[in-house]
This record gives sequence, C-alpha cells and structure tokens, in this order.
Amino acid sequence: MEVIQERRATKVVPGGLKLHQYVNLYINARNKALSKLKFELKDRIADLSVLRISLDVLDLPDVVIADRNASANWVRFASSPEGLKNIDKEKVFAEFWTHEDPIEQWEHGSVMCAEVLVPHRVVPTFIMGAYVSCEASTQKCRSNRVTIPIRVNKHLFFLE
Repeated sequence: MEVIQERRATKVVPGGLKLHQYVNLYINARNKALSKLKFELKDRIADLSVLRISLDVLDLPDVVIADRNASANWVRFASSPEGLKNIDKEKVFAEFWTHEDPIEQWEHGSVMCAEVLVPHRVVPTFIMGAYVSCEASTQKCRSNRVTIPIRVNKHLFFLE
C-alpha cells in the first residue's frame, strides 16, 4: 500500500537506519498485511509465496525487533534477540485481530505485524523454504527453478 510505504520511507529506527534500509520479516506472516494483500490480489493469490527464514537471523549484528508494525507510532524497538521479550505472543499469533472495539482492533492488528528488522539484506543461506497457497503455486515456483522446499499452507493465506 502506497500510504504505508510512504510512512515507512521516512521512519528511522532509533540508533539505526531508515526503516527501508532493513529487510522486514514478520514474526507471524498470517497477519493483517497478508490479509489485505490477499484481497487486493484476488485471483492472483497463487502468485504469492511466504519465505521461511532461519531463526539464526536473530543473532546477526544490528538486528532489531519491533514489538508491532515498525511504522506504527507507538512501536518499541529493541536489539535482537533481547527484544523478543517485548513480543506479545498471544496477540502476535492470534487467529484473528478483529474486535468489537475499533481501537482494540487497530492496536491488535498493529501488534500482530511485529517485525524482525535485518540491516540491508538477508543472504540466501537463511532461506529455509517457502509456503504457498495451492499446488498451482508450487508448480509456478518449480517452473521458475525454485529449489527450496515448498509447502502448501492454505490456512496461512486465509483460504480455510
């Protein structure tokens, strides 16, 4: 979403880099951002994949943990891996972020998008595999010579 990218472009991680200078890795890929993307893509959901990244990235130099979406106003940033203590696991890994109270829903959606921020790039050796929404996605990946392990996970993509 353009408005979110504009906000992320101006955000600076305290003591660190601009947000766009990090690779952002959602702690839980099944979140509000993926849900919005799924609805925007509609019939092209088979074009999406979610990469599985090794937890070893948490031990790389200058990695930062954001306790919610890193572009949010009330985000707390902390060094990795200590910053994992700030993660509200119950909210981040909840099935859904919807609530009757719109403020509670907004806050939960933001927390569910907690991030690991890796400076500059994640080298391919940290990529452990990919999740896709259907077998057609697997075939698309294979036709593009993707050799990492690929698993279909409909639930991750809000398809079941």
